[in-house]
Amino acid sequence: MRRQTRFILIPALFAFACSAAPRAVAPPSPGVPPFGDGLAPLEAAIRARIAGETGEFGVAVIDLETGRRIGVNDDLVMHAASTMKVPVLVELYRRGASGLIDLDGGMPVRTRFRSIADTSHYELDAASDGETELYKLAGTHVTLRELARRMTVRSSNLATNLLIDTVGATAVMDMLARIDATGMTVRRGVEDGPAYAAGLNNTTNARGLANVFASIARCDLLPRSQCDEVVRILAEQEFNDMLPTGLPTGTRIAHKTGWITGIQHDGGIVFPDGSPPFVV
Repeated sequence: MRRQTRFILIPALFAFACSAAPRAVAPPSPGVPPFGDGLAPLEAAIRARIAGETGEFGVAVIDLETGRRIGVNDDLVMHAASTMKVPVLVELYRRGASGLIDLDGGMPVRTRFRSIADTSHYELDAASDGETELYKLAGTHVTLRELARRMTVRSSNLATNLLIDTVGATAVMDMLARIDATGMTVRRGVEDGPAYAAGLNNTTNARGLANVFASIARCDLLPRSQCDEVVRILAEQEFNDMLPTGLPTGTRIAHKTGWITGIQHDGGIVFPDGSPPFVV
C-alpha cells in the first residue's frame, strides 16, 4: 500500500510565525545562520506537532528579511502534483517581461498533447480537471495571461499543458536553477500517462517550493509590476482549505495547492496584518 502523505494545519504555529515575522522583504543576508533564535521555537513546535502522525511531512518557513529559515524534512522529495504550476507561472511572466512572448497574445486551445516518454499522444478531458470551462473553448484562441490565471486559481490542467508547450519544461528547469530551487523538477505536463508509467514525473521538496515563493516575494527575476501581478494571481486561489485555514481570519496569502492520491501540498507567501510577509 502506498504510504499516505498528509498536510497538517496548525493555526497556533502560523500565528506564531506571523508575530515573529521581520520588517521587510529583502534578499538573504550573507553569513546569516539557517536557524535564528526567533524561528527555533517554531521549528520545535512543528516537530512536536507532527511527531507520531501517520505519513511523511515536509515543512519549510523562510524569514524574508534575513533569509533565515527552518526546515523539517524539507529535502523529502515527493510528487509535485499541481505545485509545479508555480514555476511555470514564473517562467511565463519572466518571458513576458523580457519581450520574448506577448502575454496578451492568444494561442489556440487544444486538448491533445504529445507524451515526453514516446511518440504517443494523450487527451485531457474536463472530467478529471479542476477547471472545466476552458474545454468549451477548444478551437478558439485564449490569451496567455488568461491561461495563466486559470492554471493558478482553478488549477487548470489544460491551461498548464498549453503553457508548458509555450515556454518549455527545459526553460522552467533553467529558471529553477537560477533561483536555487533545484528541489523542484518540472519534466512534463499533466496527465501524461506514458511518462508517469516510465517514472518521468514532476517532483518537489518543501525547500524547493519555498525558494520559488521567496523568489517571487523578492522579485528576483521579474520587474515589480510583473511580481505584483503574479502575487495577485496566486492570491486569487480558489482552493483554500489547507494553508488559509491555519491563519487568522482575513490574512492575505498568495499560494498554490497540489494533490494527488495520498499526497497533499500547499505553499505560499503570507501577508499578516501588521507584520511583513513570510513564506511557508
